Amino acid sequence: MTSRTASLAAPARPCPTVRLLRHLLPYWRRLLPAALAAACSDLAGAALMATAAWLITRAAEQPPLASVSLAIVAVRALALGRGALRYTDRLLGHDGVLRAVAGFRTRVYEALVPLAPAGTPAFRGGDLLTRLVDDVDAAQNLLLRVLIPAAAACAVAAAATGTALALLPQAGVLLGALLAVAGLLVPALVLALSRRTGRTEKEARAELAAVTVDLTQGAADLAAYGARGRTHERARRAASRIAALERRGALTTSLASAVVLLLQAGATAAVTWLALRAHAAGELPAVHLTVLAVLALVSFEALAPLPAAARHLVQVRASARRLSDVLDTPHPVTDPPAPVPLPAEGPVGVEITGLRVRHHPDAPPALDGASLRLPPGRRVVLVGASGSGKSTLIAALMRFVPYEAGSIRVGGRELADSAGADARRLITGMTQDAHVFHTTLRANLLLARPDASDAELREAARRARILEWIEALPDGWDTLVGGDGATMSGGQRQRLLLARALLADPPVLVLDEPTEGLDPDTAAAVLADILDATRGRTTLLVTHEHSGLAAADAIVTLDRGRTARTSPVACVSPAGSGRSLPGSAV
Repeated sequence: MTSRTASLAAPARPCPTVRLLRHLLPYWRRLLPAALAAACSDLAGAALMATAAWLITRAAEQPPLASVSLAIVAVRALALGRGALRYTDRLLGHDGVLRAVAGFRTRVYEALVPLAPAGTPAFRGGDLLTRLVDDVDAAQNLLLRVLIPAAAACAVAAAATGTALALLPQAGVLLGALLAVAGLLVPALVLALSRRTGRTEKEARAELAAVTVDLTQGAADLAAYGARGRTHERARRAASRIAALERRGALTTSLASAVVLLLQAGATAAVTWLALRAHAAGELPAVHLTVLAVLALVSFEALAPLPAAARHLVQVRASARRLSDVLDTPHPVTDPPAPVPLPAEGPVGVEITGLRVRHHPDAPPALDGASLRLPPGRRVVLVGASGSGKSTLIAALMRFVPYEAGSIRVGGRELADSAGADARRLITGMTQDAHVFHTTLRANLLLARPDASDAELREAARRARILEWIEALPDGWDTLVGGDGATMSGGQRQRLLLARALLADPPVLVLDEPTEGLDPDTAAAVLADILDATRGRTTLLVTHEHSGLAAADAIVTLDRGRTARTSPVACVSPAGSGRSLPGSAV
């Protein structure tokens, strides 16, 4: 098949901005009243000025009071109604928009869940944060600063042009033409001039966010290697670039606003001149002359926000494109069309046979023929040097990466035939990059089970050998631990993570490198505590340490992606041998 044919066969991707709008449309019942209120408010403002002009001019002729009473009532009603409509517009608009943005943000989070952790490295941490915060907030600008002002401007322009056509056709044609230039041509020019600037500004903001994350999270390492100055310079250059782009965008918007003001002045002068000629010829009453002049003046006020709206639209398009990249990132592991349910509870065993996993299609296998048997209620320790494939095996077991060959059977059912969420409810625990959140000790533990009682929290902490330390703190369970446990020692941090994993109480507990970063003595003590706390529980403990493992039921060595040897009992078979622990069943 030729590339041309392939491109024709591939489905066309929708416009990112249209796609963003589709995510917001389910909230149209809340957004439509806000748009109508905004349009009616601007219409009321224009009608108020035109009616007031008619009333003043008519009153100068000293007519009977009854002939102007309706206009007096209309002026009062429009004056009061304009304020009420403006308040309603702000109230309904922000309520509907914030609900729509919250729903869309949830959709983006849901799209990220299947990507973690294997798919998220495609995005830099600071850049991903910018997409989740700044780019999602662009949906708010699309509604509040683009669509609603545009709808109000169209309503006012149509009403003003129609009124002018009814009073003086040639004035209506002229006013409509100039309103079209101000409302369509000028914003289109702003779009064309700002298109590249908007995309570049988003990239610069993402770069600044990434550098900021590097500065905050890697401050100690940057200082140790003398790289802080270079990183600061990168941040300064990114900030300067953003400032220059913002100045350029502000200049474009200001010039466009000046053009709208010139068109407003020209339209007012031209319409007034035409009205004066018609009045002099006896074709137009004096009251209509005043109405036309004022109408030409006030009708452009609703169009004044459009240049800024065009610039916001450029930024929205850039944000929508970046969000589409997140939403369209292929999932590392896809769920089958009809997932097979896994055992919900009870003792569960795991059997891994001939497993082969690659992180990239062209990369060598990280696991190649690994086989392991984890009987119910047994504690198996998987050891091996860095790069031997231990974390890859855990990722495959938790359905974070797919396996191209071999089998993982949980309770006798193939893991690849199940949903990833079901697998992680059954098999979970403490991953290598487990995070301690900048909140209290209690909140960090409740992450595993939000409905846990105080007694259950204390029991999990006791089993992890951290309860005495917590209760000795001045604030106890309400102690703030800092970002990633910055106020805790390495051993305390790992024990807190262990307590969280024990509180989750999954049928199969996985602990990946729980002693990472600890000194040998502390690591041995933590491993001994872990094995004691997991007695009688189906547990797979992954570590590169060899001390403190005397209480393990079996120790398996992984070497270059293959299970090399087992001790002290034959719980794991060499690749492809199919031997198993006598008397044990998965």
